[in-house]
Amino acid sequence: MDPRDTAPDSWEQEDDVEATIDGQLEEAFTAFNVNAKPFVPNVNAVEFVPTFPMNEHSENLDSVVAVEKISSMDVLESAAPVENGDSERTTEEPWDQKEAEPNEEEPGGDSCGNRGPSEEAVTEEVAPEIIEEEEEAPAPKVPPTQPDAPKKEHVNVVFIGHVDAGKSTIGGQIMYLTGMVEKRTLEKYEREAKEKNRETWYLSWALDTNQEERDKGKTVEVGRAYFETDKKHFTILDAPGHKSFVPNMIGGASQADLAVLVISARKGEFETGFEKGGQTREHAMLAKTAGVKHLIVLVNKMDDPTVNWSLERYEECKEKLVPFLKKVGFNPKKDIHFMPCSGLTGANLKEPTDMCSWYTGLPFIPQLDSLPSFNRSTDGPVRLPIVDKYKDMGTVILGKLESGCISKAQQLVMMPNRHTVEVLSLLSDDVETDDAEPGENLKLRLKGIEEEEILPGFILCNAENLCHSGRTFDAQIVIIEHKSIICPGYNAVLHIHTCIEEVQITALICMVDKKTGDKSKTRPRFVKQDQVCIARLRTAGTICLETFKDFPQMGRFTLRDEGKTIAIGKVLKLVAERD
Repeated sequence: MDPRDTAPDSWEQEDDVEATIDGQLEEAFTAFNVNAKPFVPNVNAVEFVPTFPMNEHSENLDSVVAVEKISSMDVLESAAPVENGDSERTTEEPWDQKEAEPNEEEPGGDSCGNRGPSEEAVTEEVAPEIIEEEEEAPAPKVPPTQPDAPKKEHVNVVFIGHVDAGKSTIGGQIMYLTGMVEKRTLEKYEREAKEKNRETWYLSWALDTNQEERDKGKTVEVGRAYFETDKKHFTILDAPGHKSFVPNMIGGASQADLAVLVISARKGEFETGFEKGGQTREHAMLAKTAGVKHLIVLVNKMDDPTVNWSLERYEECKEKLVPFLKKVGFNPKKDIHFMPCSGLTGANLKEPTDMCSWYTGLPFIPQLDSLPSFNRSTDGPVRLPIVDKYKDMGTVILGKLESGCISKAQQLVMMPNRHTVEVLSLLSDDVETDDAEPGENLKLRLKGIEEEEILPGFILCNAENLCHSGRTFDAQIVIIEHKSIICPGYNAVLHIHTCIEEVQITALICMVDKKTGDKSKTRPRFVKQDQVCIARLRTAGTICLETFKDFPQMGRFTLRDEGKTIAIGKVLKLVAERD
């Protein structure tokens, strides 16, 4: 048997061989192509073929493979250790001359040798070296301007619309066009989707990550991703379109600054989304209630054979939508922007398309970039409504910072429980930072509170300025859709910022005239659809809320019942509890 192909009896005996093997392994590893994809080596792998061109290094390829074989041999085989060491030394020179850069330090082989570690330790020693090098490489996953990331304005964009309008597909396409998803990953998704006979779904898989969502092609939870343009940093919130998951969509919309209403131009699909039971209407209304000021309407699937980029169909969709959006409260001149696009082909998302010569405006991503900045108060009190929480080396919470600034090691208070917590670490869109400004989507690791003690809808505040909490409040509500009348004693589900709680209308105080805003002198006995009233509401448990006048983001709410949105409203006054 060739002495080079053998391994020593036991690793502990052969201390000196160990040192050379470790040293050689590390030299070999650091000289790889650093622009390759991030790669954590498995020293026990069977065989490794290097990434450099075969013909240049063919003469020393055999010796390199020998090195790998030595490192991966089973301990069972016997060895002639000295020759092993020699054979490896011969490979050292070509590696050094051809691959290693002159300014690169050789990772210390002797520190490994002194300890005489096991194979696992070798992997651990080598892995940090590789990871450090990888970070210098321009990996497409991470936005290119990492150090300056917080300086860009953060904008949260929620994609809303009827089920199957193409929200996740557009989200996936945008991530691909801005370089946040690699081509290889998408090719893999495409192959997997083809196997399931769903080849048009592959782009949505960038955002629909769990198996159930992929199998059915329906988003369930709000998908999150982010991309950057030259001026801004965008977080995509991909809301589910299905009517069973509207509560999740409300949670997503409550974090958004800007909504993108995706409608399908395909014959029949636009109509079903827009009819009474469709989600196009409900979502637009919920987005407005959640405080979204600006709406971009993307008329998707323009490449469909039934549409074929037809201006008539585009105008038809537009004519039907404008009156409705106006009724919801959007100003068609200032707040709404229509544009045609195709999520599957990516036409008119980043670059203008030739197919659509009649559209003269900016494509979607440049349009997002050109929107005016949002004015956010950095000096206000800290308010961070919690969207989600989980355990990961401590308690981690997710949410969007609505006002104020949070920094590392800051002491905050969790309302309504009044737990004092400390911020251990801050992640803004998965990038670690020391401080955060309003509008950023944050992950905070907290000390001083258990994960079980937190519920979505709790608020993180600063101790000097706590948010209000209570159970009873007066609010102005607009009944949007309800078949029968609503009387005191009516129960519904209240969605306010990220909080979901059962609520009862305990009293109707007065009616409000829609046109003049005058309040009635007498108490109404009931209210019905399309009427506006002021009512007293009482929740089942204590919740955090503010009046609409003081803090709009935490003073607007929706009432839902039997899977439908019944009313929208704003908090006028908080009522102190009577003991």
